Amino acid sequence: MPGNAVDPLATEKTRDQIMAEREAKKLAKQAKKQKTAPTPTAATPAVLTTPSAPATKIITEVEQTTITTKLTTTTTTKVQDAVASKTTQPAAVNGKDAEAGEKTREQIKAEREAKKAAKKAGKGGGAKVEGIAQQLADLKVAEKAPVAASAAPSTTEADQEKKKPALSKAERRAIQEAQRAAKAQVQTKKAQHAAKAPPSAAPKGPNRKSVSPTTAATSSSPVKCPASTPNVDCRVKLFNHLVCAKEDSQFINDPLVHPSIARLGVQYAKRTVVGSNARCIAFLHALRQVVHDFETPAKKEFGRSLDAAVKHHVDHLHKCRPLAVSVSNAYKQFKNQLTQLPADVPETESKELLVHFIDTYIENQIGKAAQAISGFLQEKITDGDVLLTFACSSLIQFICEEAKRRQVAFRVIVVDSRPGCEGQELLRRLHATGIPCTYVLINAVGYVMVEATKVLLGAHALLANGYVMARTGTAQVALVANAHNVPVLVCCETHKFSERFQTDAIVYNELSDPNQLVRGDKCQLSNWAAKGKLLPLNLSYDITPPELVSAVVTEVAILPCTSVPVILRIKPDIGY
Repeated sequence: MPGNAVDPLATEKTRDQIMAEREAKKLAKQAKKQKTAPTPTAATPAVLTTPSAPATKIITEVEQTTITTKLTTTTTTKVQDAVASKTTQPAAVNGKDAEAGEKTREQIKAEREAKKAAKKAGKGGGAKVEGIAQQLADLKVAEKAPVAASAAPSTTEADQEKKKPALSKAERRAIQEAQRAAKAQVQTKKAQHAAKAPPSAAPKGPNRKSVSPTTAATSSSPVKCPASTPNVDCRVKLFNHLVCAKEDSQFINDPLVHPSIARLGVQYAKRTVVGSNARCIAFLHALRQVVHDFETPAKKEFGRSLDAAVKHHVDHLHKCRPLAVSVSNAYKQFKNQLTQLPADVPETESKELLVHFIDTYIENQIGKAAQAISGFLQEKITDGDVLLTFACSSLIQFICEEAKRRQVAFRVIVVDSRPGCEGQELLRRLHATGIPCTYVLINAVGYVMVEATKVLLGAHALLANGYVMARTGTAQVALVANAHNVPVLVCCETHKFSERFQTDAIVYNELSDPNQLVRGDKCQLSNWAAKGKLLPLNLSYDITPPELVSAVVTEVAILPCTSVPVILRIKPDIGY
């Protein structure tokens, strides 16, 4: 089998060999013609006149024949070596054949130079051809040397990897445990050394930090009450986003805060001013005083300067207590009015326009709205009705007083709940006007609901999805009324409408002081702060779903809860 594979390879000739043989034949024919020619011709005068010319031609012919024989012998030897390597190393046949068949760029250039030298053999002689052949051999040797050199490092690295012992999983785990133990031992030594070291004294001289009077006053002022400050570890993560109650005494020595705003902030924090309408009216009165006393700085515009000052005051009130929806809507309307002030109007006239806007807002959005709502409900209240209400609402008080003026024979059941017990204030006001009342706590609402003919409820805000946000306990009263088929009417002005969507009382709410839930020294919660992981939850508002509300009475009309988006679209100037 090896002999059969060599014969066809040996008989094949390359293009260079064929060209070399043709050139040799041409030179041989020319030499014969020159020998037989008796007289010199015009084509070869120099060759005949020179005695050494024929000799050079003969030498070149011999050299060409030797070149062709060398080329043929080298190709045959290469083919024989390739065949022998196939028989001895079958795995490396494809790689060696590819190397023998493929030529580099340098080899191709060398062969071209050899062809040129063969054509010009008469001029340069055979020394150049031999030199080119030697260059080809050197190139092949140089190509093989780097391959061997590059293979050597890889083999040494592989040998080193083989010599390394392979660690088992248990051994690797033991090494990791030893490293961890060493780190722990170092840390314990550092802690012991730090405990034994004496406490460092305060730095003296230029390293001592100077404390300014304002910094000392800020640090010494009590921002939060330590008794009511909840521990961070005790708080449930479900209520971490809610705003905690602030301490009554706020740091009010701020020159940028107007005295009326500072006084109102303390009233908000102490819960002296409660109720959505009352908080809104107090805010607008304080804002009117701020506008009246405001002085435009030098080289400043009145509108922009006043806007920045009012924003600072509103932020101060928000720190004292989160703003009600009614207060936020009023502030939004004031800002819109402030941006619409003409620029060419003097400052005194601009202040008069703003004061007039504040007075008009109080009169229309609160005063006249209450009258319109009362007018709608007077048609629903008849003799013998028993009205049930919850907590204290100034709007419900106004409606009951109007019904009393109309000399309607009715009575009121006031349902109240701890810890605020705001229903006691409503009871006192209604009793002062001569309206017969009954006062019960919320745990007895199921017993008195059978006597009620209508349930009138106030609201802190009416959300865009129809849910009612009111004092905690409103949802329970509405649920009991729905179970007894008693109609539930929610009285709410449109300036309390909010564009917020909310379906529970956890997404947004206000946390009141936990100490309000402590009834006395005998209460189990009297020392809740020292008991560890315990924090009383005192939510201010709850959410009543629209399924439990029969209708919402507004100054526009008596509407279902789902009509809130319609009112917001009709009156785009209202909304949170």
